[in-house]
This record gives sequence, structure tokens and C-alpha cells, in this order.
Amino acid sequence: GHRKPEDFPASLSADMLDNLPCFHMEAKTVRPVWLTFSIPSAAVAGNYKGTLTLHAGGRPVEEFGIELTVVDRVLPEPSEWLYHLDLWQHPSAVARVHNLEVWSDAHFEKMKPLMKMLADAGQKVITATLNKDPWNNQSFDAYADMIVWTKNEDGSWSYDYTIFDKWVQFMMDLGIGKMINCYSLLTWNNQLHYRDVVKGELVTIELKAQSKEYAELWSTFLKDFARHLRSKGWLEKTNIAMDERAPADMQAALKVLAEAAPELGVSLADNHKSYKEYPWIKDVSVGAASKVDKEDIAVRRSKGLVTTYYVCCADSFPNMFTFSAPAESVYAAWYAVANDFDGLLRWAYNSWVENPLTDSRFRTWPAGDTYMVYPGARSSIRFERLVEGIQDAEKIRVLRKQYTDLDSPESLEKLQELEEAIALFDTLTPSADWPERLNVAKRLLN
Repeated sequence: GHRKPEDFPASLSADMLDNLPCFHMEAKTVRPVWLTFSIPSAAVAGNYKGTLTLHAGGRPVEEFGIELTVVDRVLPEPSEWLYHLDLWQHPSAVARVHNLEVWSDAHFEKMKPLMKMLADAGQKVITATLNKDPWNNQSFDAYADMIVWTKNEDGSWSYDYTIFDKWVQFMMDLGIGKMINCYSLLTWNNQLHYRDVVKGELVTIELKAQSKEYAELWSTFLKDFARHLRSKGWLEKTNIAMDERAPADMQAALKVLAEAAPELGVSLADNHKSYKEYPWIKDVSVGAASKVDKEDIAVRRSKGLVTTYYVCCADSFPNMFTFSAPAESVYAAWYAVANDFDGLLRWAYNSWVENPLTDSRFRTWPAGDTYMVYPGARSSIRFERLVEGIQDAEKIRVLRKQYTDLDSPESLEKLQELEEAIALFDTLTPSADWPERLNVAKRLLN
């Protein structure tokens, strides 16, 4: 929904991390530098020292000492992290910003480093579409079709999955592929479009979820879609996804799905507390303000079902707006751990605005709400801190198991200390000193 502009005054925020090898600075000005150290898994534990040299005018002018401590523990590869990260991708935005033909080879080549950065953050989900833009142009760029529907002369239907297949395989090759979430049986404007062979044009229709026509059109597609996914070996990981839809529409859509293609999974971003009515849904994400009983999450997890939470433009904390405190991105992961969620969903990874490098505002939403990274595979402070939080969650998982397996008085004491620290982050309204508490808690992980 739209926010009041006066709630979010314009401001200049440090966020984008550029990939420049060097840059010009005016005299008597300062510029921060972001350093990232990727520690090889085979690195020997110990203290390491290095030097950062500042050059100006072609000569070294100052040196900074760097010390790094490597502990004797190893995180798994990002593809093996259990934290369930779902940041929605937007391929069309990449094509527009770089002036490329959508779905061309050049378009996919340009997306490769951007989506590899997402894979390295532990992303688990491929965002795909079933028909026209499922969110009714909620972002600057409409979502280009991945599946082309065609009504033939004899009234039969055919579906071209060429782009869908290319996109899914592209993402899988980069290391993302636990789930394929396909939007949507319930679009935000109830519209579908298709190529009509007889009319020789693209036809747009509006269908209510409770209508007979809705059931007929979607049933025909879903049966063919399931057949196609089965042939590709993707059926088990594909979900039909729905985002914040009304309960009555949900019931109608799920009835159609159950009758036409019951083998397909379901993913739901839920702001109506509908998850209790559908305990079998494979992937549920609830609004941050909606508490889910840990017992419900545990039962779902025992069945192999995923339960996450999401933040959006309506959530003031913790969030990842351009002007949010960077540590909020870390807090988001600790909040997930404290409430036993499997991870986090957020739109969007790269729904870029008109000029994403200089102005992150879109309509009346909080600045930065629609994207976390920048064109040219440029990262951001908030994205790097998000990854840091996810790594914290993975460290917690490793330490919990280690302390439990050791089962010694010392290890159990450490486990209790860790759990007490985690419990401080189960709230959306923490005390003012939460950044300090977060730093104290993080020291327990290394």
C-alpha cells in the first residue's frame, strides 16, 4: 500500500557499494571505503595481519594496518545454508536499465553476476511468472511474460514454456533451485492475457476467482504445466504462489488447483492469518507483525514445510530501506532465529526505479523498498549486512548442534548463554540499546 510522503522525508543515504578500481576526490573531503574479506574454507585458524595502502596522485600517501582473526570453524557453502532466503527477482528491470532486449542472450549475460551475488547470499527460491504481470505493475517495470498462452483456431490451448525453461535453468546453474515459486493463480487485477490466433491479437480478460471461466482456463493450463514440469524433473520443487490474497479468493483458487494439478505445491505470502486453514501449504510467509506459534512451525518443519516471515513497506522495523539503520538487516535474521522462523521473504531484490543509481524513491513508498542491490552487480551496505545476519543464523545453528552434542557442563552453559542472547531479539519494538545488544550477542558466535 501507499505511505504518506511526509512520513519519509527525502535524505541522502550512504548505501551503494561501487565496484570502481579508483575514484577522484576533491581536496579536504572524506570518502568511506568498504572492505570485504572472503576467507577460504581451507584457511588455517589464527591471527592474520595486512596493510591497506592509500594512493593519491599516483603515489602511496598512507598505510592502514589490518588484523583479522580466523577461528577454527567452517560455514557450509551458501547453497547448503538452511536459512530460507526469498528475495524476489525482476529480470525485466535489468533489461530496461541496460537497454537490452528482454530475454536476449545479452540480457541473460548481464543478469549473471547480479544473480550470482544473490546465490552467494544463500537464496533458495526462483521467482517466476505464469501469465501477465501478477502484481498489476506495482513496480517501475512490468514483468515480461515467461509463458506465452495461445488460444488456437479450434478453441484448444497451447503454452510456450521456452522463456520459463531458460530462466529456471539459468538460475539453477548459478546455484539457486530449492523452490520455483510461480506467480500467480491470483493476480492483483484478476487479469489474464493470451494470443488469440483467430483475432490475430493479444487479448486481455478479467476473471474472478469464483467464476466458471476462471476454473476452466486455469484448469487447462495447470494440467499442461504439471505435465511440462514433470518432463523437466522440476515438479517436486515448483509452487503456485499467491501474494496477500483475500481468503475467499484463496479458497476458490486452491479448489481449482487441487482438482487440476494436486501434485503442485503452494506458496503463500499471508497477511490474513490464513496459514492455519491450510497447514499443508509447502511455503508460508507471514507478515512480520503476525506471530506464529513455535509449535505450529515445529510441526510444519517436521513435515518438510517452510515457514518464514516477511517485511514490506508497512513495516518500520526491522527493514531494509535505503535510510534504515544498516544493522536492521542483521537484526532481521536474529528476529527469525528468535521466533523460530526458517528465514525471510522480501520484495524485492532488484525492482529498480527509473534512476536506481541516484534516487531510490518509488511513488510514495519508503525509499529503497523496491530493491536492495544496484545495476552492474553493485552491492549495498544493507545487502551485505543482510548476508552477515544470515551467516549469524548459520553460525547459531552450527553452535547449537556442537554444544548439544558435546553435552558437557561447559558446553551447556555456553548454549544457555547463547539462547538467552537470542531471546532478546524476538520483538519488533526493541529497547533503544538494541545495536549494542546485537554486537554483544554476535561476540558469542566467534
